[in-house]
Amino acid sequence: MGGFRWRERLGPAVSIAPGARVDRFEVFFDLVFVFSFFIITRATAANISGRQLLHALLVLAVLWWCWVLHCVVATRVRLGEGFVPALMVVGMAALFCFALSLPQAFSDTADVAAGPMVAACSYVVIRAVHLMLYWHVARERPGERRLLLNYSPELVVSTLLLVAAALIPPQIDDPELAAMLRDGLWVGVVVLQYGMGLVAGAWGWTVTSAEHWTERYDLILIIALGESVISVGVGSDLLGQAPTWPAVTAAVLGIFFTAALWWAHYDVIAPAARIALHAAEGRPRVAMARDAYAYLHLPMIAGIILFALGAEEITHHVANPEVPVTEPTHGPGVALLFGGVIGFLGANMLFQWRTLRTVSWTRVGAVLVLAAAVPVGQRLPGLAALALLTAVCVGLVAVEAVVMADSRRALRELVFEEKTSHEAHEAAWRARWREPTPDEPST
Repeated sequence: MGGFRWRERLGPAVSIAPGARVDRFEVFFDLVFVFSFFIITRATAANISGRQLLHALLVLAVLWWCWVLHCVVATRVRLGEGFVPALMVVGMAALFCFALSLPQAFSDTADVAAGPMVAACSYVVIRAVHLMLYWHVARERPGERRLLLNYSPELVVSTLLLVAAALIPPQIDDPELAAMLRDGLWVGVVVLQYGMGLVAGAWGWTVTSAEHWTERYDLILIIALGESVISVGVGSDLLGQAPTWPAVTAAVLGIFFTAALWWAHYDVIAPAARIALHAAEGRPRVAMARDAYAYLHLPMIAGIILFALGAEEITHHVANPEVPVTEPTHGPGVALLFGGVIGFLGANMLFQWRTLRTVSWTRVGAVLVLAAAVPVGQRLPGLAALALLTAVCVGLVAVEAVVMADSRRALRELVFEEKTSHEAHEAAWRARWREPTPDEPST
């Protein structure tokens, strides 16, 4: 009785409408993902190595799957209405604990560390919150509940694998073998999660509001791009020392190439893909939402984190007053910087192909130029390497602005017409809130 009473006081869960948009609570929930991306980048930047990068990508993949399931729940229920926010705060707290434990999730296998167990337990709570909420909103559709039960083995097995990754490796005397086993168990979790999404296909699921779905992923990608800005700021170390012209120049270049990558996705590709998802219906819409957004956004975000790591290392090298500005950078900074941008653009081209069935040859050329520029950048001073990358990214945007001028203009006119029509409708509806003036008849 108590459970029903508090749900009645807070209000019932409200189904999402076809034209629904992202509400403020969802943006508030995203703050935890801001912290998660920050933790992944900071933990990896402390000791960049091949294994550390693997660990970062594994953690990101598991975290991203939680995000995808979060979005799936949001396709059925408004997360900011009724009793739902109270339940989602529990999931938010669990996700925050999961993020806190990420730096220790792959700690020394010689000890039973709290980090891996906290990660596993937090993961269980996150998944349980999503499962309970979706089970509740699907009560009127028995077929959908049966479909939900089909995903239960994935939840159970992935949880067991994470617990095994925390408990079994410390029992193995060989540290290298223990580390390989732990990494293999995490790989198993990722393969199971994303494989289940492919095996399940598009049967039974719906994307009620294409606007809501696309807006959620647009916002999380902007959050990831913000991590690259943070990394450039951390690398410049302007809080720990007096500003120098190389540090300021590197920071400005970091903003320029990040803005160019933002433009490359959000100026034409993202709005056109949003229209394509609106135009699709039924299973094709669900399949496109899964492939283009749930799956292909992950390598885009991974690319952002990689080039954020490279930008931080190069900017830190440039900002060091004890290092000559003409000295080439050492370490993996240039490879991460250029490789991350290549990964982002490559995944973005796949996203473009999946949603629009087109390929921008300008982007293919940019990727080839960036790949050829990696060995050149490794021989250049850090500031020159950043300038080279920025020139390629800004050049890509400039060329596409000219080559795609007509199609871009038509798309922007359509988007602006939709926006003004929507705003006019909202203004007309809100006019009823005003008190009628003496000259106006009451309605």
